[in-house]
Amino acid sequence: MGDQRKLEGSVALVTGSSRGLGLVFAEGLAREGARVVLNGRNEQTLAQAVNRLRDKGFDAHAECFSIQDPDAVASAVERVENEIGPIRILVNNAGMQQRAPLEEFPLDGWENVLGTNLTGAFVVSQAVARKMIPRRSGKIINILSLQAELGRNTIAPYAASKGGLKMLTRAMCVEWAQHNIQINAIGPGYFETEMTRSLRENEAFDTWIRGRTPAGRWGDPEELIPALLLFATPGAEFINGQIIYVDGGVTAAI
Repeated sequence: MGDQRKLEGSVALVTGSSRGLGLVFAEGLAREGARVVLNGRNEQTLAQAVNRLRDKGFDAHAECFSIQDPDAVASAVERVENEIGPIRILVNNAGMQQRAPLEEFPLDGWENVLGTNLTGAFVVSQAVARKMIPRRSGKIINILSLQAELGRNTIAPYAASKGGLKMLTRAMCVEWAQHNIQINAIGPGYFETEMTRSLRENEAFDTWIRGRTPAGRWGDPEELIPALLLFATPGAEFINGQIIYVDGGVTAAI
């Protein structure tokens, strides 16, 4: 692990981190010495993820709660602060997707996507910021998507939620930068994960993605970690309200 870990002892809460990119983010922070708190709604899956990190020698903990429940969020933040330590890094990663033509999209589906991807990030950020403000220190990293800039058929609520989170990132910066809190965002493109396996196995879609991406390939989840560490590491306190799209060039090309 090395002796010069940049986040040694820092407590990092990563929402939606029992699998997928969230777990990758948690491990990336743990490799730099952070004490990571994983979050999810399934206790068994969450426990497995925590054990996976502990087996690798990392300091990992679990907090099972819904990010849309303000009382549960507040209680979890209190527990982390009292039992593990002050939260220095928050990664708002939890999100969901639901697909349907826009003219047929059910209202409850719309509300669920917006509630998870946008309102949930607001609820958790507000609870954590209330602890960071008196300390005058903190990093909040929101996980967007290239869909914060680009639309696609059947995912209008997802695009709206990620576009909203982009602007919430900037609004948080405007209000909280004065308290020495840095709020930035990462917009992943198309990455090789378990959740995208069916898309990658679809020859037509795989060919389209490779052709649409200037880099000509899917991303490796580890390629998100440099941007994460840029925003999470001490010394970058004047980087605030910024969005980095890690997408192989998709948002740069027509």
